[in-house]
Amino acid sequence: MSNASTIHRILVLDDDRLVVRLVCKALEEAGYAVWSATSLHEAMKVIRQRGLPHLAIVDLNLAKKESGIDFCRKIHRVADLPVIILSSEADEMIVSEAIDMCAEDYIVKGDDGSIRLKEMVARVGRLLRRVGDFAYTLDETVYVDNYLQINFTDRLAICDGKHIKLTPTETKILHILMRFAGRTVNIDYLLRRLWPMESAGEDRLHSHIYRLRRKVETDPTNPFYVVSEWGTGYIFPPPVNNHETIT
Repeated sequence: MSNASTIHRILVLDDDRLVVRLVCKALEEAGYAVWSATSLHEAMKVIRQRGLPHLAIVDLNLAKKESGIDFCRKIHRVADLPVIILSSEADEMIVSEAIDMCAEDYIVKGDDGSIRLKEMVARVGRLLRRVGDFAYTLDETVYVDNYLQINFTDRLAICDGKHIKLTPTETKILHILMRFAGRTVNIDYLLRRLWPMESAGEDRLHSHIYRLRRKVETDPTNPFYVVSEWGTGYIFPPPVNNHETIT
């Protein structure tokens, strides 16, 4: 079930309701489907109910001692969700740390809290073009075929009707591979996206792949979903229109 014609879905998280209204309006006028939240709890509730967005725009400093970094840590445990940080913090060190830790881009608000909305929309478009479409339709439970469905937020693989719990790393591997379904994902890219703040080796990745296959494949020794491209990386099958049962 391809989402080639699906409108990109963007989550806006900011505790300033005026900012949320302005950002959402600008994105909607640009043709995006927009969800909004004013707290970390509300943002996670929206994702649990609707599934993952294609991108999130997140305020760095939220109310109740929460932060956009907290949201990124939660969501990046299970998904490689692109994030743009929105903040009045312009300090070079803060900006660089946010980008290093969790964000693909960083937009600085004006001293009065204003946002260059046209620039923001342009940055969103550029980022979405760079990271590419999620090949499958992003729903609460992502339909792969009659045998396999994935619920990223609950970390579930539904295999032939059986609910199988995935680890956060296994879930994130699937999210990355499915985002680029039909294309080989390089091992080095996987390592950088899975463990951005660590120095991880191929053996660590291969161990997670081995356990993931034992959970989702009908025959782990002859995988259909998580397929090795020898010496290069891994590839997930692209969506098909006939949804044939995998036996």
